[in-house]
Amino acid sequence: MILIIYAHPYPQHSHANKRMLEQVRDMDGVEIRSLYHLYPDFNIDITAEQEALTRADLVIWQHPMQWYSVPPLLKLWIDKVLSHGWAYGHNGKALHGKSLMWAVTTGGGEDHFAIGNWPGFEVLAQPLQATALYCGLQWLPPFSMHCTFICDDETLQAQARHYKQRLLDWQEAHHG
Repeated sequence: MILIIYAHPYPQHSHANKRMLEQVRDMDGVEIRSLYHLYPDFNIDITAEQEALTRADLVIWQHPMQWYSVPPLLKLWIDKVLSHGWAYGHNGKALHGKSLMWAVTTGGGEDHFAIGNWPGFEVLAQPLQATALYCGLQWLPPFSMHCTFICDDETLQAQARHYKQRLLDWQEAHHG
């Protein structure tokens, strides 16, 4: 099963993420948990989230980039749900053998990430990759969609179909 942990603080304003979800929503074996819909008060049901993760073979963290990071509710979800003794640490092996893919959209182009001492978009994945690996998850190549503020609908739809194909390819490789 593919579990999409979707964290968009303003889903009604989404262009790219909305199309991505439309492409994968009806796929067999895909569950979408929309964090801002489920937890508008930021009071995360840790047990429900851990149960969903237990059912999953592939976990996807899908969100828009916000100030070079994840939205606040996804960060809180990571802090609370990936708990010591469950996801890592003594007896923390609940996620071992599962995979994780980061699916991120950005409003700007890749040139927006060419600043700082360690420029480049891929460096922004490091904290998420380290978190995944620390919890025993296999890190998959990320899916990223850039320039979403200026993309026309045809481009957004094509990228969303590419996202769906990534999921279909993963399903075929692991259950085909």
